[in-house]
Amino acid sequence: MIQSAQVASKFTLFTHHAKTFPDLVTALRNSMLRAGVFKNERTAEEQVVQVLNFDIHLVKDFRGRRYIERVTECIPVEDKNEYTFDHRKEKTIEGKIDKFMDNATIYFTKSTNRELYKYVNILEYHDGTYVLTNPISETNIREMRNNMDDSDVSAFDKFLERNWGIKIKSYDDSDDTADNGEIESIIEKKTTKRGRKPKAVK
Repeated sequence: MIQSAQVASKFTLFTHHAKTFPDLVTALRNSMLRAGVFKNERTAEEQVVQVLNFDIHLVKDFRGRRYIERVTECIPVEDKNEYTFDHRKEKTIEGKIDKFMDNATIYFTKSTNRELYKYVNILEYHDGTYVLTNPISETNIREMRNNMDDSDVSAFDKFLERNWGIKIKSYDDSDDTADNGEIESIIEKKTTKRGRKPKAVK
């Protein structure tokens, strides 16, 4: 499933019984290791989070009612080059050693506990209604718009602006530089915590 989603599919839909999103990532990673597809845990997990765009989590309450509890987006963390060459500007050996230690700290942090992904709830079920808690990431907004027809794009753009204040700049069809549009507004990166009056779905 992971391999198919990486290569030849427009989208991949599958079911799983993990209770939380981190549990889902861990379970899929461990399955890949057991199947012998990968030998390294980090590499296997990287492949998993590249495939998991959204997790639609269903629950069944004690009355037997089944409903969607939350929709969670997985956001892979890009591995950026944060090393510096500031040691060349230092005049003293102590200064050069300090800069070297800064780079060494970054290296060991990346090697031992580098975060491979973040996850946020886009939609949650609260007290009988669905509320929007966090905006969809810019990457997934572009991908979603790229796979919609004109009427769906128009409705989706209105939904984004109405609920999150995200405006999409329109382009003339002759402009080859903007196939997916451009997100003009800055998406708030903070997660909306429960109990802070999240917006109801409109």
